[in-house]
Amino acid sequence: MNNTHNIYLISDSTGETLERIFMALKAQFQKFDHNLFHYSFTRTENQILKILEEAKKKKEAIILYTIVDNKLAKFLSQEANKKNIPCFGVLGDLIINFSKLLNQKATNIPSGQHVLNEEYYKRIEAIQFTMNHDDGNSLLDVEKSDIILLGVSRTSKTPTSIYLANRGFKTSNIPLINENSIPEKLKENPKISCIVGLIAEPTRLHDVRKNRLTTIKENESTNYTKLETIQTELNDSKKAFKKYQWPVIDVTRKSVEETAASIIKIHEIYSNKI
Repeated sequence: MNNTHNIYLISDSTGETLERIFMALKAQFQKFDHNLFHYSFTRTENQILKILEEAKKKKEAIILYTIVDNKLAKFLSQEANKKNIPCFGVLGDLIINFSKLLNQKATNIPSGQHVLNEEYYKRIEAIQFTMNHDDGNSLLDVEKSDIILLGVSRTSKTPTSIYLANRGFKTSNIPLINENSIPEKLKENPKISCIVGLIAEPTRLHDVRKNRLTTIKENESTNYTKLETIQTELNDSKKAFKKYQWPVIDVTRKSVEETAASIIKIHEIYSNKI
């Protein structure tokens, strides 16, 4: 019988980075029963003492933290050690090592990644652009896209676009039924932007489309959910992608994050060629 661990995520910022790191860590273990406790914007010793008192009451407590203030991080580590609570700093050693490699002192400013700098405003602009160019909208200036996604219905175009936008990429996504669905601008200039085709296995699309219609309470007896129709759409899209020499990603067994990572690599190759 496995013990249930109580994981305390303590951050001096939003805790988003720490949570992602924990999820990546968790994915490495098949059996990991746990309760998760989030503590964001932890910036005083008093806050830390209160958290540790709560953690001490729990069995199998483990602390992960991202605190850039060296003094506060050391305080947390020492106090956790006194209470025999395993405590691990996620960024501490990295910051120290990079400080040595770069030969400069770290700022140690909490929420440093959320500063309203040029990169932040670029990301906001990308999000606005992407929302305006979702599902084939605003094609008149599609050439302004950093990335253009093409694919038949339910190939994760919108969620992937939004994820890419959050990474700072202006992304348009265009639904396909056949080659006629491709905008003339893209046909005339297939290298107008970094264009990527998305596909998925027919049976997977069939299930997703069927669930979609059930969710919105629409009649499921339509060509939209017929396996033959889906297969035809996919075949036509693959032919189009091959014709215009656009790279293709099969999203069947990929998360949005994995798909986006592959697209970003393709974008890097595209950018180096132009």
